[in-house]
Amino acid sequence: MGFLKEFKEFAMKGNLVDIAVGFVMGAAFKEVVSSFTGGIVSPLIGLLFKSDFNDLKYVITEGTPNDAGEIVGEIAVLYGSFLTNVIDFIIVAFVMFLIVKGVNKLKKKEEPAPEAPKGPTQEELLAEIRDLLKK
Repeated sequence: MGFLKEFKEFAMKGNLVDIAVGFVMGAAFKEVVSSFTGGIVSPLIGLLFKSDFNDLKYVITEGTPNDAGEIVGEIAVLYGSFLTNVIDFIIVAFVMFLIVKGVNKLKKKEEPAPEAPKGPTQEELLAEIRDLLKK
């Protein structure tokens, strides 16, 4: 029973729950960004290349059409798909940066600890001792 109680305490800690919520929201946000990149950014970039941006590829070995008319045996580097994923990553990373920056601004700034009252400096103490010795 002690193991289950310890696990429950661990699982219900605030930080772990926050991480779980953040993970789920991040996964949902990734889908939004993928939709944005695939539906808006890729077509606009595709205008430059006169083709669908996701379908851009460098063909190493040409394929041959089969009976159904599909190309088989083609070996290609799919750089359009890779670049789309890189754009997705950059957008997600930038938004996460903005969120963290905003949260850090909202956090209450710690007030500096009040300085301890300073005593006399070493020179002042020596001068005081000198003056006492003169008397």
